[in-house]
Amino acid sequence: MQPILSLQDISYSYHNLKGETPALTHINLQVSEGEFVAVAGPSGCGKSTLLSIVAGLLIPEQGKVLYRGLSPSDYCQDTVLKIGYMLQKDHLFEWRTIYQNVILGLELNHMVTKENTDYVLKLLEDYGLYAFKGSKPSELSGGMRQRAALIRTMAVHPDLLLLDEPFSALDFQTRLAVSADIASIIRKTQKTAILITHDLSEAITLADRVVVLSKRPACVKCEMPIHYDISREDPLAVRSTKEYQDYFNQLWEVLTDGEPIL
Repeated sequence: MQPILSLQDISYSYHNLKGETPALTHINLQVSEGEFVAVAGPSGCGKSTLLSIVAGLLIPEQGKVLYRGLSPSDYCQDTVLKIGYMLQKDHLFEWRTIYQNVILGLELNHMVTKENTDYVLKLLEDYGLYAFKGSKPSELSGGMRQRAALIRTMAVHPDLLLLDEPFSALDFQTRLAVSADIASIIRKTQKTAILITHDLSEAITLADRVVVLSKRPACVKCEMPIHYDISREDPLAVRSTKEYQDYFNQLWEVLTDGEPIL
């Protein structure tokens, strides 16, 4: 089956008056339709740069990005791959209600139809936000705001979801609950997703496959499929399994090159 996304020998450097800073080197990665992939690595290794290249916000200096086997220049309006990008901060507008915030993408893309607004209302109901659809963002908790941000991203029916450390601003308890909820939403809707995280535990708990990047300039050090015999709805239960501990130990060894982190 044709992968929804294929990165072929991707390299990228940042340039300024002081010189060149290599960020990525010879990245090769494929993502299948419906797969949830987590990309982990040291802080500052280029994870967000990689996501920006996937989103088309940055152009690689070397290599190709293919969407369902096509380069961006080969795409026409009828075949374009819709990408949803969820950032670290929710970026909800305080002067708009939660409902007005989550339909913003529909408005910008001229997609405000009854079918799409009904879909948004169902998502709000399914994930505990329907009663707050008339509230302002400041009236919601951090976890509720992140759910609203995901629903805004999902409203335009993206083919590929890009999640750039969307839980990093939440406290540990809220982070566990919200990350599990969001992973559940993604799986139930059978969306393809790439999660960027510096939290190895989070990657192992949520993803179908974990990709570990090296220090900058980043290359792919390891890819590991993740499977559990229990439901992932309870993240604490997942983290109590032997499989989780085995995955963590193996990937931690790769991430740290076997050296202790002080």
